Amino acid sequence: MSVTKDKIIENGKELVNAVEEKVEKGLEVTKEALGNVARHLPLANFAKHSTDTYDIEIDLPGVNKDEIELKIEDDYLTVNAVRRTKEEVKEDDYYLCESSYGLISRSFVLPKDVDREKISANYEDGRLYISLEKEEARKARNISIK
Repeated sequence: MSVTKDKIIENGKELVNAVEEKVEKGLEVTKEALGNVARHLPLANFAKHSTDTYDIEIDLPGVNKDEIELKIEDDYLTVNAVRRTKEEVKEDDYYLCESSYGLISRSFVLPKDVDREKISANYEDGRLYISLEKEEARKARNISIK
């Protein structure tokens, strides 16, 4: 039995199409899995805005202020929150209700020069703002020359 050049090309194209389809399906599954992880790991910005403070901004859309816990343990600052969402569609011929509930958590290693007693937080429009102030002795200061 001989295999023609056209048959080899046709089989090759089928194989390429099958591989492409599997890769696309794998990318969809990966995107969905990463999306699930991202829903429970909030985005955050950590910045040093001056010589005396550090600022952290954490996105917590859909979270009530009362559902946020901020705690310090050893050298870690941890933010825990609970996100509860519920979407309902009520029509004459059907009812759809999708709800989601989950713990959101994010931890940060505190810089050694942060005064643990002078950490403040403010929650506004789905964003948590945390300000970390340096210990007085470690703040930058000018030294006068005599």
